[in-house]
Amino acid sequence: MKPPRMPSSLSDSICHHFNMYALAASAAVVLAAVLVCVITASGQTQSDSAASHKYKVLYAFTGKTDGGGPEAGLIRDSDGNLYGTTVNGGDYTYCSCGVVFRLSKTGEETVLFTFTGDQDTGGPDGAWPAGTLARDAAGNLYGTTGGGGLYLFWMGVAFKLDPTGKETVLHSFKGPDGAAPLGLIRDAAGNLYGVTPFSTGNCGGYGCGVVYRLNRTGSETVLYRFSGATDGAFPYGDLLRDAKGNLYGTASIGGDYNQGVVFKLDQTGRETVIHSFKGDVKDGAAPYAGLLSDRSGNLYGTTHDGGRFGNGTVFKIDKAGKEAVLYSFTGALDGGKPYGGLVSDPDGNLYGTTSIGGSSGYGVLFKLNTQGNEVVLHNFNPTDGASPGFERLVRDDEGNLYGTTSGGGPSDWGVVFELMP
Repeated sequence: MKPPRMPSSLSDSICHHFNMYALAASAAVVLAAVLVCVITASGQTQSDSAASHKYKVLYAFTGKTDGGGPEAGLIRDSDGNLYGTTVNGGDYTYCSCGVVFRLSKTGEETVLFTFTGDQDTGGPDGAWPAGTLARDAAGNLYGTTGGGGLYLFWMGVAFKLDPTGKETVLHSFKGPDGAAPLGLIRDAAGNLYGVTPFSTGNCGGYGCGVVYRLNRTGSETVLYRFSGATDGAFPYGDLLRDAKGNLYGTASIGGDYNQGVVFKLDQTGRETVIHSFKGDVKDGAAPYAGLLSDRSGNLYGTTHDGGRFGNGTVFKIDKAGKEAVLYSFTGALDGGKPYGGLVSDPDGNLYGTTSIGGSSGYGVLFKLNTQGNEVVLHNFNPTDGASPGFERLVRDDEGNLYGTTSGGGPSDWGVVFELMP
């Protein structure tokens, strides 16, 4: 797996973490090449069922004015249009700073906004968006960028984009209040919630990250500041919010075993660690994705590492806080090293992607049934999309799945895809 494509002007702290993940994934690819000949997920994985599922590339990015290297998941409106961001591409006057795009059901792309940036500062409008968007009933889009803003170029912004394509910067991050923000969620009152994996200060100088809220005018409140100890550090995944206003998420390291945590944050900002990952053969490690909840309040997610084969897991945490590993990836034909989160269907089946493994070594799109049996629905390859990363799938009422890959396609700048049942 090649590392996620990040601009050369990003700060050393951000590049350090992406490079660390890329090196770990590269080693896993070598292991997967060996395992693929001898392991088939210990009888838990069925062969690729692509014959009964139609995979289609809706759009292939060129890395030019249309954008390139999408790192975030998609959102969908009632008409079936898809909205997302790319980390790179756009207007090259100053830098390849990324775009916000809309994709019609037929695969026609419209660039809604191009981040202008500046080679040295990232630009006050932001640069390099890598988080999932949120959308309100009026069609306004809300998102974040990993760089740019009014302060250091790697701090980033939260922005609003109206239906005409006019951008308003809601907040420029300074560092102590967070840095390099990711995806947003929105409540009924119009408040936005998100995490930043970095801040400033502890955790080796990177800062351990924060959970924050922005009101409708862009005023920020830091709800929780991670210490890097048993409470966790470096959160990446989108938050989950329940009807009472509690927030749930993951932190990629920290906890009792320094392998990451699942946490709950109540309305007063008090954190409860629901689970500390052990990173051994019976548990996962390094959760990068957000969580999924069912009607009973059970939580589901993925870990990038740990499990029986060291290539990540799918896990469930019940209402009592008890964790169970539903599936351990081998890194071979069944896939391995998932970065992204899960989506479910009405029957309780889970769907997700892995960054490595499969028949070509570039990851898979998988289904996990309620008994913990995996079916590989698609094997990614350099032609039709490769090495999906932090992106979460989105599912429509007909059962079609939509997602992005940061690499692959004719120009190797990633694709938007559809998988039809």
